[in-house]
Amino acid sequence: MTEITAARDQPALQLNLLVLRCQALEASKRFYERLGFRFVKEQHGNGPVHYASEEAGMVFELYPLREGESVDNTRLGFRVPDLEEIVAPLETLNRDIIADEVIHIVQDPDGRNVELRERTT
Repeated sequence: MTEITAARDQPALQLNLLVLRCQALEASKRFYERLGFRFVKEQHGNGPVHYASEEAGMVFELYPLREGESVDNTRLGFRVPDLEEIVAPLETLNRDIIADEVIHIVQDPDGRNVELRERTT
């Protein structure tokens, strides 16, 4: 796979927003806080109360699932500090070692697969 770059050391694309719709908003907030996200409660105008986190140059928001809306099949991946401590209380669906890197697959409260790797920098 070839990475397209704007400059020699700068990626051409950068993820800047991720919004998840959650059946159990508070449980999802606690799950992602466990991974290291820090959320603030927000509401824009008459919109729903939700949580937002600004980490690593991106905004990650958790919104309540709308009535009649289904949870998607999004798969997320995060590099986290102290991987083993973070996954200890979580149920690991799968644990792999790829190129000497330990990867845990866990599920968030809405059943989305979340891939966790140790942050090295």
